[in-house]
Amino acid sequence: MVMATVIDFETRAVARLQKRVAEVEEANQDLIAFARGHSGAVTSIHAAVLAALDAEGLDHLIHVVTQLWPDLLGLDAVSIALMAGETGLRADLSGMQFVDPRLIERSIADIEGIVLRACDRGHPLFGPAADLIRAEALVRLDNALPLPSGVLVLGQRRSQGFSTRHGSELLLFLGSVLSRMMGRWLYA
Repeated sequence: MVMATVIDFETRAVARLQKRVAEVEEANQDLIAFARGHSGAVTSIHAAVLAALDAEGLDHLIHVVTQLWPDLLGLDAVSIALMAGETGLRADLSGMQFVDPRLIERSIADIEGIVLRACDRGHPLFGPAADLIRAEALVRLDNALPLPSGVLVLGQRRSQGFSTRHGSELLLFLGSVLSRMMGRWLYA
């Protein structure tokens, strides 16, 4: 008489199913976290745009960008640098300063729309805050002459933050609104 060996398929199948369910649950949690983060980012960008739309002039717009946007966007530093002809200006929390227009020109040349990156030290256009910045977004501000062109510089102390395609699209939108608002007040 020949003895047969019984192979237990059920245990392996159940283990595989449990593993798949765990993977799906993890993916689901990641998706929920992303959706919540994206929704929060959209809400923050909307609030920043509405604040810019309420600006009563270019000086007020610069104030909104440098003073209100850090809180609205959950950032540690926001600077805006503009170049018009041979003049370079940089505005941040501490006020407005003249800067070498070549610094702004070189910064603009390195940006095609937006640059998102982690860094050991923030871009020099952050001014005194550069030493604290570990993640930065540089958003190119394009305008037709005679309007100034420049860069919106956003920074965080945490090294993560500016890494998704959706985040870059939102920041590009924010930069476009800022460029149009500057044009509105410079042509007025």
